[in-house]
Amino acid sequence: MHLIKYSIKLFPVFLLLMLFSACEQEVSTTQNPPNIIVFFTDDQGYADLGVYGAEGFETPHLDQLAAEGMRFTNFYVPATVCTPSRAGLLTGRYPKRSNLHEAVLFPYSEGGLSPQEFTMAEMLKEAGYTTSCIGKWHLGLKEIFMPNNQGFDTFYGVPYSNDMDNYYYKNIDFQSPPLPFYQNTTLIEKGPDQRYLTKRYTEETVKQIKNKGEKPFFIYLAHNMPHTPLFASPAFEGKSKKGLYGDVIMELDWSAGEIIKTLKEEGIYENTIFVFTSDNGPSKGSAKPLRGKKAQTWEGGQRVPGIITWPGTIPAGVVTNEFVSTLDLFPTFAQLASTSIPEEIKIDGMDISTFLMNPKAENLPERPFLFYARNGELEAIRLGKWKLHTKKSIGWDIKSEGTFQISLYDLENDISEQNNVAELHPEIVKKLTSMAQESDSGLN
Repeated sequence: MHLIKYSIKLFPVFLLLMLFSACEQEVSTTQNPPNIIVFFTDDQGYADLGVYGAEGFETPHLDQLAAEGMRFTNFYVPATVCTPSRAGLLTGRYPKRSNLHEAVLFPYSEGGLSPQEFTMAEMLKEAGYTTSCIGKWHLGLKEIFMPNNQGFDTFYGVPYSNDMDNYYYKNIDFQSPPLPFYQNTTLIEKGPDQRYLTKRYTEETVKQIKNKGEKPFFIYLAHNMPHTPLFASPAFEGKSKKGLYGDVIMELDWSAGEIIKTLKEEGIYENTIFVFTSDNGPSKGSAKPLRGKKAQTWEGGQRVPGIITWPGTIPAGVVTNEFVSTLDLFPTFAQLASTSIPEEIKIDGMDISTFLMNPKAENLPERPFLFYARNGELEAIRLGKWKLHTKKSIGWDIKSEGTFQISLYDLENDISEQNNVAELHPEIVKKLTSMAQESDSGLN
């Protein structure tokens, strides 16, 4: 009896201790948000990675990364070319919302990503992160559009594609300058030796990780390679069985390996989210077994390799067929960084954090995904296993000929988009046509 009374008297104390412990854990979690690295390559195809079936070269570091996290077989970017894809990644919004859905920006372009857009860097900076952009920007050359005015504390890299280096645009009689290389807003070099771009970006990333300070960090590492013209450092020339292209990919794999090694040496690998993907389909590489390539809205133009790891939090060795796009990274990072997105901003991606941490118990909902051509026109829509092409998917260097019949593909059973089943499923065609028109008009 006395024991019962004594326990009852102590119950409030135990309750307070439990509440204190829970609060302490919550504070600890808040004080230790994950570091975030987005490793973004340029024109790397779906099959240009060992775990996706690469031939003629090896990518052991990225393959190991996939083994330690989650690999996606239905991972997409919101555009077929550089500029709009990057705009979508950094805003979580279809590029049409920022008026960057048509073509790409050039050294003579007057526009860029509006400073009014709320970027991933701004969002994470508000959450207490240091933010870095390393590599290729391609969202506007004028200072107002450059990384330091878009939420990035530091910028180390070039403002546009490597093929725009000292290029003559005959149609407008414009000679672009040697490729500018910036340290923040200071031009530190003109026409850098492109053989060493991958190496320089990697070394800068490693340096920043080692000098990370007390705050969590966000590093957006946007490599120029394997965009043409191709360059590899002397240490990787002749490494692969697939010529220079394979050498370039192997050096990118080395880059990932160096960064991961540094994270482990610094004791922060376990609390770092690492995302690997490409900005669009291949120009010189492979999207096998997908149809199409860069600048086309066939699967090969926008379905890309995608790996996300966060050791100890995201389970290892998961291969998922769930549909995910780079638009989802923005709201997912907001959740994981314990911050919020202003209500007035319309985000087109969705928070997939719960799925990442417990993929066996969670299923992502079906949602429409829009495919915009290089000319800015909506060409296709996907919902679940169905993909409807509403216009002819053509490359930027091919002229459309004749009429085009609407085509419908069952991607679950026809990943290569070879068998048009539109006549067999008129109700699906009607549904997706209406959905495409409604969704597209909603972005204006």
